[in-house]
This record gives sequence, C-alpha cells and structure tokens, in this order.
Amino acid sequence: MSEPKVPIPAPEDTYKGWLFKWTNYIKGYQRRWFVLSNGLLSYYRSQAEMGHTCRGTINLATANITVEDSCNFVISNGGTQTYHLKASSEVERQRWITALELAKAKASRMQAESDDSGDDSTSPAASQGAGSRNSEVQSTLRTLNSKVEDLSTCNDLIAKHGSALQRSLSELEGVRLGGETSEKIRQVTERATLFRITSNAMINACRDFLALAQAHSKRWQKALQAEREQRVRLEETLEQLAKQHNHLERAFRGATVLPSSQSNPAIDSKGQVPGKGDVSDEDEENEFFDACEDVQEFITVPADPKYHRRSGSNVSGISSELGMDDGTTSLDEQSLASNPESPQSQEVVPVRKRRSRIPDKPNYSLNLWSIMKNCIGKELSKIPMPVGLSVSLQESQTAQIHLLSTRPFFSQVNFNEPLSMLQRLSEDLEYYELLDRGAKCQSSLEQMCYVAAFTVSSYSTTVHRTGKPFNPLLGETFELDRVQESGYRSLCEQVSHHPPAAAHHAISERGWTLRQEIALASKFRGKYLSIMPLGSIHCIFEKSNNHYTWKKVTTTVHNIIVGKLWIDQSGEIDVVNHRTGDRCHLKFAPYSYFSRDVARKVTGVVTDKDGKAHYVLSGTWDEKMECSRVMQSSRGGENGADGRQKTVYQTLKAKELWRKTPLPEGAENMYYFSTLALTLNEPEEGVAPTDSRRRPDQRLMEQGRWEEANAEKQRLEEKQRTVRREREREANRSANPAEEGKEPADGGVHHDNYKPMWFERQVDPMTREPTHIYRGGYWEAKEQGNWDSCPDIF
Repeated sequence: MSEPKVPIPAPEDTYKGWLFKWTNYIKGYQRRWFVLSNGLLSYYRSQAEMGHTCRGTINLATANITVEDSCNFVISNGGTQTYHLKASSEVERQRWITALELAKAKASRMQAESDDSGDDSTSPAASQGAGSRNSEVQSTLRTLNSKVEDLSTCNDLIAKHGSALQRSLSELEGVRLGGETSEKIRQVTERATLFRITSNAMINACRDFLALAQAHSKRWQKALQAEREQRVRLEETLEQLAKQHNHLERAFRGATVLPSSQSNPAIDSKGQVPGKGDVSDEDEENEFFDACEDVQEFITVPADPKYHRRSGSNVSGISSELGMDDGTTSLDEQSLASNPESPQSQEVVPVRKRRSRIPDKPNYSLNLWSIMKNCIGKELSKIPMPVGLSVSLQESQTAQIHLLSTRPFFSQVNFNEPLSMLQRLSEDLEYYELLDRGAKCQSSLEQMCYVAAFTVSSYSTTVHRTGKPFNPLLGETFELDRVQESGYRSLCEQVSHHPPAAAHHAISERGWTLRQEIALASKFRGKYLSIMPLGSIHCIFEKSNNHYTWKKVTTTVHNIIVGKLWIDQSGEIDVVNHRTGDRCHLKFAPYSYFSRDVARKVTGVVTDKDGKAHYVLSGTWDEKMECSRVMQSSRGGENGADGRQKTVYQTLKAKELWRKTPLPEGAENMYYFSTLALTLNEPEEGVAPTDSRRRPDQRLMEQGRWEEANAEKQRLEEKQRTVRREREREANRSANPAEEGKEPADGGVHHDNYKPMWFERQVDPMTREPTHIYRGGYWEAKEQGNWDSCPDIF
C-alpha cells in the first residue's frame, strides 16, 4: 500500500501552506495562505500580505477540529469563529490535521501553565536583572521540557490512532464480502496513513529532543561569557557617559555664552559623538523592508536576516548605493561639499524672486447652448466640440489632431489653462534634483533608480490638471532659464503643426542633458479620451556616458460627457541604458473601482543586461516613489493570471527616492498649478519674440479677460492659417510653376515645409528614429539680443 511521501511537520515549527477557505455562496472556496504558529492559525490572501495584513486568526487552545470527508475539515472555537477548509488532497488534509492537533495540545498546555503560574511569572524588566546570567540555561531547559511534552502528546496521539486502527482491523475481519467492504478498507487505509504520519511526527520529535540534548555545551558557555563581557562593556560605557554629562553640565553652568567650538555639546574632545554610531548601526541592521501589496508580475518579501549589513559580508557595498539610512551623506556628496570649486562653495549670487500667485480663475458658468447654437446648419465636420474631445470625423490621425486647432469651438478658452503645451512640457523638469543626484551616482543601477523616479515624477502635476493647455503656434518657443537657481536651462519649440510636434532640449551644469520630441495621438471612446504621446525621451549623463531612453504612457481623461473630469495614467515604460544594457520596467496600474490596490500605483524592477533584478521600485505617480535593494529572487509565489508563477524578491528596507512637493496655498483657484507652473508664464526681459510668455491670448486668459482672450486666440489662429497657406503656395510654386495659384488638392492637410529655428530634423543615432535635435545658437542669440531671424507669429 504505497502512498506519496510528504514532509512531516515538526511539532514546534511554524507550519504554513495553501488551503481553500469557504467565503460565501457567490465566491465559494477561495485559495488562502495559512500560517500555524504559537497555537494560532492565521490566513492571508497571499504570502506577500504576511508582513502587514492578516485576514483572520483563530486560537487553537479552545478550538474544535472536525473532519468532514477526505479533504474537508472544520475549525471552530465555539460559534464566534468557524473556518470551513479544504485541502488539495487527502494526504495534505491529514498532514494539516496532525499539525493542528499538535499545536492545539501545546497551546492548551501553555495556557494551563500560564493560569497556574499566576503572579510567579516575571516581567521582562525583572528577567533582565538578576536572572540575566541564567537566561540561556533557562531557555534551553524550557525547550527541552517542551520537547518532552511534545513526545507525550505524540504518544497520546499514537495510542488514540492505534486504537482506532485496531478497531478498524477488527471490523474488517468481521465484514463479509459485499458492498460495505470498500468503505471499510478506505477507513482502514485512512487511519493507517494517519497513524503513520503521527508516528513519523513522534520520530521527528525524538530526533529533535536528542539533538538538543546532545547540543554543544561549549557554545552555550561561550554565549553566556559573551553576554557577561557585553554587560561589562555597557556598564563602562554608561559610566563614561555619566562622567561626560556631569562635565558638560558643569561647563554649561560656568559659562554665560558657549564658544563657537563648543556649540554642539554632544561632541567630545575628539570630535566624535559618543555612543551614537553603534546604536544607529544596530538599528540599521535590524530594519527591513515591509512586504508590499501583491502586484501582477512579482511579490516582495523582507530579506533574510543573513543579509544584515556588516563588515566582511557579501553585501557590504550596499551603503555606497541605495542602502544608506535617511540623513546619511554619500561619498559623492561629501566630495562635492569639500571641493572649493563646486557651485555650493562659490560666492552666492542673488537669485530672482519668482511669483507665487496668479489671478484666481474666474467663476464663469459654461453655457453649452450658446456654444451649440452656432452649429445649426453646419456640416458634420464643422460641428464644434469641447476642448480635449478630439473626436475624429476623418480616418487620418493627422486630421484628428488637426481638429484641436482649426475647429471653431477650439478657439474658446473655456476649457483651457493659461499655459501652452510647451510650458507643460517644461514642467517635466520640476523634480530636476533626481537627475542631479543620478549624475553623482557611481553605480549605473543606482542611477537607473533615479532616472526611473524622474520619469514617474513628471506625471505628478497632472492629477488635478483637467484644463487643456494652449496649442502652440508653429515656430512658438519657450525658454526656462534656471541656471542660477537650479543649474539648468531648457528650450522648447513647436517644430511641426501637421502633425503637431514639439522639440525640447535641456542641459544642466551638473552633468546631464535631457531631450525629447513629443507628438500626440488621441482617441475618443465615448466616455473618455485617450491621449498617446509619441516619441522618445533621452537623458545623457556626461560623467559616465550613460544614455537612457524611454517613452511616455497613455493619459486618459474620464467623464468627458457627464460627470466630473478626472485623469488617469496607465501603461508600461521601459527605461533602457544603451551603454550598459540595464533596464527598468515600470508599470502604471490603471484605476479600477473593484481593485484593492492603492490608486495610481506604479511598480517596477531594475535589472542588469543579464536580466538579474537588483532593485524593486514601488509607489504612486502622484505622491512618491521608493526603491528596495533585491537580495535574492526566486520563483514560487502565487500563480498569476497567465498561470505562471510570480517571482518573489527578498528585499531590504525601502528608501524614498522622490516625494511630491505640496501644491501652494489656494491652488484650487489657480488651475491647480504647482510652484513651478505659477512661474512659467511670468513676464521676463530678453526672451525671444516667439516665446509663449509673449502670447497675447494666453496673457489675457491669465488675467481673467476671457472674452478678449477668445477673440485674440481666433485672430492668432487665422493668422497662422494664412501664413501656412502662403507657405504651401510658395512650396508648390517652387516645385511646379504650372500649378502656381492652386490650392492643395487634399484640403490643406500637409506635413509642414517649415524649417524650425533652433532644431533640425535628424536620424537619432541611438534609436534610429527621425527626430528634431537642438542645433544650438539660441542662448548665444539671447546674450547678443539678436532676434532678427525670428518669425512674427504673434
């Protein structure tokens, strides 16, 4: 009678595994992770929840365990809690029953001992006093006593199951061959299996008892001696601290004003903070990452204690990457602070004070009838629709985006915010400090974490920003010169109008360059509008020559027709380091009403060129991002939707990479602008005549003069159409003199023959995609005040 061999639970070990738990008549049995420890049976939705969310716990000391059939059993503590459970097989059920009975016997025994001891039990504070010397011995004696009790419990269980087995054998001998034979044989087989499992459990308990009884006594003696020596050192340290405290107190009383050299009383004569380093290191070693919520691709759990940071360990280099505690200073930061040529040590230059408010948004009610009545009698393609509702009445995506700027209603500013798309693009640099920190990193994997956090931070300003930015005119530019305050300067230009595309180039004195060309494609789905940015973003670090690229995710505007507008970001981003092959895969989880996850959740994994995971990223795109160092990874988590097992990452404690800066006071009346956004349209001297700050309709809207802004916006767009038609005629005249004077046959939808002022179209050497790259000359023209070559677009 051969049966599959299964591992036998040791009597005192924590026992865990998957069981099916009855939930309700709709969902039926659901798979849950159960953990049996210290007489308590707890369950979770998955292994990842063990660190923070327990779904239920039942005390086995007062519980009844009932077997229903070959796989089902019930645990109840008298009516208040009842678990109907089902194992995957009969052997699995018997294994759980044995573990539960052992745990119940031990819990009942410990409860009885606790009741008998009464006031005799000592508190933890007392045990640290006179009894500290014998704590190791007492612990060993208690463990040995516990093993003896386990043997007694196993003996009782063997006697119980042995009697049951004997009765079944007696009944089997008296049974005649007939219909009940198979049932009797099944019962005998079940009880024989249960007897075998219980016997094996007793054998394991005997083996554990023997191993403990023959344990190395010298090791216990060494541990006891080490504790005594540690106590002596602590007493000496305490005495030294008391003397120093007394000395400082007398010095404080005897001096009216402390000299500057003694301004920090916590520092001794050697310039050290006594006793602080050891304590912080101890706290640092005992602190680990809390298991986060289960995500689709992977699960993170706290790392094994063997990965504690200590000298000589195989992870001693973590402190140079992201393993430092908050408040510590990296080597790069120390060298930067000590370098007399660094920007921090130079003479401070007065920084311009930027504005912190704009006029409040007027509380105008939107009269849809006054808008729609202008549509009566017009053809379908001329019907105006609200800004952002890019409903395509033509098949061409170019014509779809063309509606945003040419249809009558889109000249209305009612749905706009007083910023252009170029200024919104420049807002990606709001958290430029992430790139500054990345530029100082020695490790490309650590640098990847900061670049990934930077990509996520660019979406933090969109959570409340439902207003549509102004569509830039062809040739419109926007500069953001923050060299004095932040060390970088940025330039954007509208390089194409059909299809609309904007090029962006930013360079920092702190060792990084950012460039991108972004075009937008949109699809109207009835209730919501999906906006898909096209084009790649490049970030290059001068010191390491690391070149990163990534693309943006899809932005969705919900409740277009009815309800309050709200915005969501969803999709996946792959940040690639083309020099090293490192990669970060970020996933923006779409919002779901039925999901238990945190809203706007973002998760990611940083891997090297071989696919080995080094960091796990988690957070939300509207609040913060954290990263955790991966110590070990393995397959074996809960199966995903595709049937494959998820990867389980053992990680250290999470370190915060980025946190969103709170919005300024009264932001709800200022279009929910951030601190940076409030300064983008502030008038500045010396900017190009094509700069967005000089756009009159945008300035009028900011001042609350919406009617005048609408009229000015229509004038500018009509002027742009006139210039475009003239440019197309000139192009046709040059290409075919016979066609001079004729309009384009396709209704005027062309790829522009316009050549940008500051960018030129090239094939990107890294991605092999055609893109516009900064050709230079803008900042030199600004210094000279020479804007003669700029077109008149306003």
